[in-house]
Amino acid sequence: MIIKQYKSIYFALLSAALYAISLPVSKLLLKEIPPTLMASFLYLGSGLGMSIVGLIKNKIYKEKTEAKLTKQDIPFTIGMIVLDIAAPIFLMFGLTMTTSANASLLNNFEIVATSVIALLIFKEYISKRLWGAISLITLSIIIISVKDISSFSFSFGSILVLLGCICWGFENNCTRKLSVKDPLEIVVIKGFGSGIGSLLIALTLGEQTNNFPYILAALLLGFFAYGLSIFFYIYAQRDLGAARTSAYYAIAPFIGVGLSLLMFREIPTFSFVIALVIMIIGTYFASTEVHNHNHRHTVITHEHRHRHNDDHHSHIHDKTVIGKHNHIHAHEVYTHSHKHTQDIHHGHAH
Repeated sequence: MIIKQYKSIYFALLSAALYAISLPVSKLLLKEIPPTLMASFLYLGSGLGMSIVGLIKNKIYKEKTEAKLTKQDIPFTIGMIVLDIAAPIFLMFGLTMTTSANASLLNNFEIVATSVIALLIFKEYISKRLWGAISLITLSIIIISVKDISSFSFSFGSILVLLGCICWGFENNCTRKLSVKDPLEIVVIKGFGSGIGSLLIALTLGEQTNNFPYILAALLLGFFAYGLSIFFYIYAQRDLGAARTSAYYAIAPFIGVGLSLLMFREIPTFSFVIALVIMIIGTYFASTEVHNHNHRHTVITHEHRHRHNDDHHSHIHDKTVIGKHNHIHAHEVYTHSHKHTQDIHHGHAH
């Protein structure tokens, strides 16, 4: 169980590192590509790239161990696509009105949005330590977002970035509901669905570009910063839950800030430095939470990839099964105590 959690933490950090490159590079590409069109290229690059990865994977691994999406997953799939159309459009327009470093730091509001939505709508447990971390992150966001302390007015670019984060907060929770299914299938559907939707909006707005090298760069950026990043993010959500995964994902803005300062020679303001310090403290508290208590598993039947050496899958097979496999299986009532996160087997109340 501990090894599995560390692996999931690694996936969350890798996902964050891949996404971190998107904001500063997108800022450069927006010089030649309109915002909505840029959002569509990012997701289309994600869908195209991960489709190729899927073809290669199917050639190498003939046995299918991941569960496919079903009719019951349609509402969350539609929600995921619609929100993924709106979020990057808000972000790209926001990037045209604020610095790349500011946008990178503001992206941590996604943690707050994801956690609050996970609690209020999806009833995911959030500890006092995580609430404290969320409060610190929110404070740092207010500091970096306020245009004039004396009048306490937010810059319009910052508001657009925050709207994008709210959309991604809802989207993270929709994706969390799908995380037991094949991550590759989810990323491909997300990529093509959101990419085509954004493209139609861009064409309706009359946005266009003839700069092929920039288009190719946007597609490649989409594959790495969106496709691979989302793929690893979904794997992390399986074992960490929506709120905890977002907390680890919080390193992305710091990497993005560093890249932005290097690429654009942006000199940080005093308020920016203060916000960065508070953000680091909040992220530390969020990522070092320990959760361990006696809890009860209720009867549940579901389908996902699993193995039989994790203390949660003790059902019997007609034939001997070794390693990871996938099928519909049932869990009986079981009570025990161990370190755990808000994964698919630990959605109990506190």
